[in-house]
Amino acid sequence: MKETMKISVLGCGWLGFPLAQNLLEEGHTVKGSTTSKEKLSILKQAGIDSYQIELPPGKSQQDHKPFWDCDLLFLNIPPGRGRENADEEYNQILDYVLAKAKEHNISWILFASSTSVYSEKGGLTYEVDAVPGTAARPSGETMLNAEQRIQKSGCDWTILRFGGLYGYGRHPVKYLSGRNGLNGASKPVNLVHQVDCVRAVSAVIRQKKRNTIYNVVSDGHPPRKEFYQSAAEHFDLPQPNFNDDTEKNWRVVSNQKLKDELQFTFSYPNPMDHTP
Repeated sequence: MKETMKISVLGCGWLGFPLAQNLLEEGHTVKGSTTSKEKLSILKQAGIDSYQIELPPGKSQQDHKPFWDCDLLFLNIPPGRGRENADEEYNQILDYVLAKAKEHNISWILFASSTSVYSEKGGLTYEVDAVPGTAARPSGETMLNAEQRIQKSGCDWTILRFGGLYGYGRHPVKYLSGRNGLNGASKPVNLVHQVDCVRAVSAVIRQKKRNTIYNVVSDGHPPRKEFYQSAAEHFDLPQPNFNDDTEKNWRVVSNQKLKDELQFTFSYPNPMDHTP
């Protein structure tokens, strides 16, 4: 008989919502949070026990005790980008979440992290290669700090470092379409499709892979110029134009540990096979 759990998904957005639906289909009891009052009814219609939770919490916010009553918490809230005090705000969110985890004796936190924790120029990059002070961008340092705090929280933990996310209405070419003078033409992309994100989380839960870290990145790493220009053509968008570059020392994030330890194969192994 399949073991089922009470799972709370903190952040039912582009990734969290389909994940919650998938976990429901696998027989788990699923609770989900959203910041949007309008989305509460959508979650409820999908069979998800839904809660409106804003983080960091305001003074008037309810405690939402039933949400925190779970066996596993999927923490799926990225740091704010480009906002002043984003790092401080994220630490406040983490303070609150870890306090709730302790208060409610949550035994397992599964954290949606990012490959931005790695240096941009690390070559072939494995899970052990995240070094404080070398992340690709400030949000990567924030994520790496969050990972370390979760590992010291007293809960079991699993960290999934997702590559750039795409699929189902979300594609990075839309941010670069029509732009000129872009750098990093030969830089390999490190992407992963939404379907494979959901499948990886499900596999971790099913196989009880606790207290470890996995990179979740597709097999294929085409150069940025080739990938984005091909995607623009596929989606009938204005082409992005890149500067010539001779830089060869780029980061390629390895997914070998995920494939070896979970016998995981990707549904979308090559980002060049463009999907909606």
